[in-house]
Amino acid sequence: MATLYPEVERLRVARDRLVRLRSKVEMSPPAPDDLPRSREWVARETLAHVDEMLPYWLGEIERILAATADPVPFGRNPSDLIRLLTVDRDRSLPVSELYFRLDFHLERLVRRLLELDDRQCARRGWDKTRGDMTIKQIVDVMVAGHIEEHCNQMAASLE
Repeated sequence: MATLYPEVERLRVARDRLVRLRSKVEMSPPAPDDLPRSREWVARETLAHVDEMLPYWLGEIERILAATADPVPFGRNPSDLIRLLTVDRDRSLPVSELYFRLDFHLERLVRRLLELDDRQCARRGWDKTRGDMTIKQIVDVMVAGHIEEHCNQMAASLE
């Protein structure tokens, strides 16, 4: 079994939860005109964020793997301008495009994660809030845990 198989399964379950919410997302009102920086995100904004976070975290993992020494600084904070501007831009995309991106980015991430061995999963990055973290911990907390939180957030926003 691949080292990150349990985390990959969590990602797939989270994706399936998001897919089950699709009809509710499609029937939900469009994102408000005001920017989603100082209020709770609506479903389309959450989905736009999930779409941008998956390739972001894959890139951070690849930077750690490519580095010649551990730990490698990684991560960002919630006020990261690129993160916010991407959500601002993509929140008005058609729901079909948001779900296409979800599938595309998640499958790309999953394929890569399943290639990693124990040695690679033990490589370390350094986050200014959490400190040293292995790639396995990053995938557990920052990717799988994060998308699970957003599944809950999205489900709650659609009630």
